[in-house]
Amino acid sequence: MSAPRRALLAVGISLLSALFFTATYVLNRAAAVEGGHWAWTAALRYLFVLPLLLPLMPWQGGVAPVAKAIRAAPGAWLLWSGIGFVLFYMLLSYAAASGPSWLVAASFQTTVVAGMLCAPLLYDDARARIPRAALGVGVLIIAGVLLMQFGHAHGALDRKAWIALLCVVASAFAYPLGNRGLLLHLERRGIELNATQRVFGLSLASLPAWLALSAWAWLQAGPPSASQVGLALGVAISAGVVATILFFQATGMVRDNATALGAAEAMQAAEVLFAAMLGALFLGEAWPRGQALAGAALVVAGIVLFAWIVAHDARRSAREAEALRSDRGN
Repeated sequence: MSAPRRALLAVGISLLSALFFTATYVLNRAAAVEGGHWAWTAALRYLFVLPLLLPLMPWQGGVAPVAKAIRAAPGAWLLWSGIGFVLFYMLLSYAAASGPSWLVAASFQTTVVAGMLCAPLLYDDARARIPRAALGVGVLIIAGVLLMQFGHAHGALDRKAWIALLCVVASAFAYPLGNRGLLLHLERRGIELNATQRVFGLSLASLPAWLALSAWAWLQAGPPSASQVGLALGVAISAGVVATILFFQATGMVRDNATALGAAEAMQAAEVLFAAMLGALFLGEAWPRGQALAGAALVVAGIVLFAWIVAHDARRSAREAEALRSDRGN
């Protein structure tokens, strides 16, 4: 497959993953509205993910290579699962009670620049470069997010809203950082694991943290309600299994292309649009309007621009490679 097609396919897969990730915001919001404790919301998702993934593993490379990789470097797996799964989802679940699902989804879209800004801290090669065009579009999307936030809050955020916003922003940095960190660890050790194996491995490595959080949630709020368990199962299937595997597949396809990797991560910005539609249809939430609607339009424009930048960058790289081969042939 040519580089331009691979880059655009990765962007498309990531956009599809955003649709399934949206269940996180809508179902978590439903659990919060019903009075479900945020710690149960966080822990139940990943407690369900492991048994859901197990039947898939024989057809996805098996469990043995994952177990071998974890035994070889347990510290790395604990670190990146702790950042990319535990910290990410605990903060996101805590923020779920702060407002409409589309508002939490909008705040999470700071992830469009999070991965790029973390790159210089992770890499020591060409990937450490922050693509200027991609960063510029990411800033445009964040401007749209802020418009949505302040439009919803009528120009001011109270203390609770600011705490929730900070939690979601930290979560938005933790998710791509954990994913990129694990990819880099595997690359340096020469280990090949597919997307499903990586999700299974991170879920397994994070299991002690989820068991501890479950014990704390039981002490704080007692057992979860049947409704919260059902909602968490829905999140586990849609977001924990389908969306995460799709996202890991997309980012793994373009791990060596800084612009395409940033764009694949940025497609998660579409979640705010999906969340607005699903929240209005199923939770009776108000549609964004006024400033918030203008912000949503900026997010859409940013997604379109990212797709164009990726296609342009991939075509340019292909032309440069072809010119190099021609020069060598002469």
